[in-house]
Amino acid sequence: MELSSVLGTTFQNHIFAPPLLSSFHIIPSLSLTSPRASNSNLTSTTSRTATPIKESNPTRPHSKSYLQRKFAIVEVQQASDLNSSLQSFGGILKPQDFNVIIRNFGKLGKWHHLSQVFDWMQQHGKTNGSSYSTYIKIMGKRLSPVKALEIYNSIPDESTRTNAFICNSLLSCLVRNGKWESIIKLFNKMKQDGLTPDSVTYNTLLAGCIKTKHGHSKAVELINELKYNGLQMDNVMYGTLLAVCASNGLREEAQNYFNQMREEGLSPNLYHYSSLLNAYSYEGNYHKADELMEEIKSSGLVPNKVILTTLLKVYVRGGLFEKSRKFLAELEALGYAEDEMPYCLLMDGFSKAGHLDEARSVFIEIQEKCVKSDGYSHSIMISALCRSGLFEEAKKLAQDFEAKYNKYDLVMLNTMLCAYCRAGEMESVMQTMKKMDELAISPDYNTFHILIKYFCKEKLYLLAYRTMEDMHGKGYHPEEV
Repeated sequence: MELSSVLGTTFQNHIFAPPLLSSFHIIPSLSLTSPRASNSNLTSTTSRTATPIKESNPTRPHSKSYLQRKFAIVEVQQASDLNSSLQSFGGILKPQDFNVIIRNFGKLGKWHHLSQVFDWMQQHGKTNGSSYSTYIKIMGKRLSPVKALEIYNSIPDESTRTNAFICNSLLSCLVRNGKWESIIKLFNKMKQDGLTPDSVTYNTLLAGCIKTKHGHSKAVELINELKYNGLQMDNVMYGTLLAVCASNGLREEAQNYFNQMREEGLSPNLYHYSSLLNAYSYEGNYHKADELMEEIKSSGLVPNKVILTTLLKVYVRGGLFEKSRKFLAELEALGYAEDEMPYCLLMDGFSKAGHLDEARSVFIEIQEKCVKSDGYSHSIMISALCRSGLFEEAKKLAQDFEAKYNKYDLVMLNTMLCAYCRAGEMESVMQTMKKMDELAISPDYNTFHILIKYFCKEKLYLLAYRTMEDMHGKGYHPEEV
């Protein structure tokens, strides 16, 4: 498995992901709020006049219905039998009360309880606009695109379905799960139904372009549309656009957007600089990277972990391995190499340059220094071994990962599949596929590509055909394999 996929789905997302504006807000037209009178003016007036003003009693007791609802909220949140509690107290609770409950379950990570309460809300007509945006927002990646769409389509009121907050929450959920064509199709349908896209909508869609094939051209279409609708580019949009360019290796375009942003009077921050630096890394342009570092320092900004890790990436991509080694030591001294990613960058550079022994030495160094690892160093090393034809060693390392770690993601599972397929370990291949099903991890294009290639090699043509059909059902095109 190439590190480019690791960086695309993990490092780039966590470190270079654009600071999207939150699409979760209270919806004024759809949520019930109680106006609060401020006593500050009354207090100041009292201090200036001789006539005493009677202030409202801050300890005035709440109404009986309010206290009942407050008690019911606590009972539902702490219930050992949630269904029974909902039956007993759900009737007196209002939609905004249920929204408090699902937010609380979200904070506690009680996803099953959260979904159970939301289903009950829908069945008993206890939802408002905020309920839908809140649920979709909180569930995030745990909510499948199919389920998110099902919830959205179940909204009875058309004006609620075209509310920007709800649409933004849904689009954000779909963007995290990919399938760009489906996202744009839905976005166009929303607009036809009456949605007026706002800046959050476009920022959400622009973020989707980062991991999308030909993402830059799609981003340009969105930029043209938002300008046509009277919206202006802001710092967040430019930051996302720079990240799109970086992910597509478009250094010149990134530089042009960076210059354009400054010409419009917008000041770049560390995120903008890190994205531009990441664009330089695509071709290993360390001369430009060093110049940009001087500009960052002269602007008064202090390079952070993101910037310095990206600079290491530039040096590695530029083939400056000795300098990369020394710079990694500097990151260690600064406390910026506590996790495995800087080491992974160097490992990947060594392995792709054909320096397997050097890559292996970095991998051993990670183990000896007890560097915090999520398993990506294993993924890179397994890929390096497969690239060098050392399939048995790759298989053993994959088995070592399974024994050592109890967490998986799509990148690691694809890497393990590749190792087992290259080693001809059919039983391990099937076990890995079963694990993907058990963990509800959806296969991507790489998964199908690995499996179809393996099944054809083993002359299991029926399995290859069925896998291709499954791939088509998931929205991927067989002709790409």
